[in-house]
Amino acid sequence: VQLVESGGGSVQAGGSLRLSCVASGTTDSISRMGWYRQAPGRSYELVASIRTGDSSKNYGDFVKGRFTISRDDTQNALFLQMNSLDPEDTAVYYCNAVIVGAVEAGTYENNYWGQGTQVTVSS
Repeated sequence: VQLVESGGGSVQAGGSLRLSCVASGTTDSISRMGWYRQAPGRSYELVASIRTGDSSKNYGDFVKGRFTISRDDTQNALFLQMNSLDPEDTAVYYCNAVIVGAVEAGTYENNYWGQGTQVTVSS
């Protein structure tokens, strides 16, 4: 699976951005997709994820209703609408896809990552 993100940029506090991620390759096997971010000096954290089976969504606690994850299966695309951006949201945002497989010993997960897109929010 290959993932290509776009839509990052610079915005003032309170503004909005929409991130996009287009997947190619064995997309039919993807179980879950999501967005993670990494700010300077901080570890990766989950922003939002969505399951391909039932479209159930999960958000990081810091999102607080400001972001919305969605997908368009016809385009193999994943989106993240970010509103009410805060300088604390400044980070590199990464698209993630997970393929879950089963072997005799149990299940496994293969993770795939995009190259990342920079989001900068100024005060």
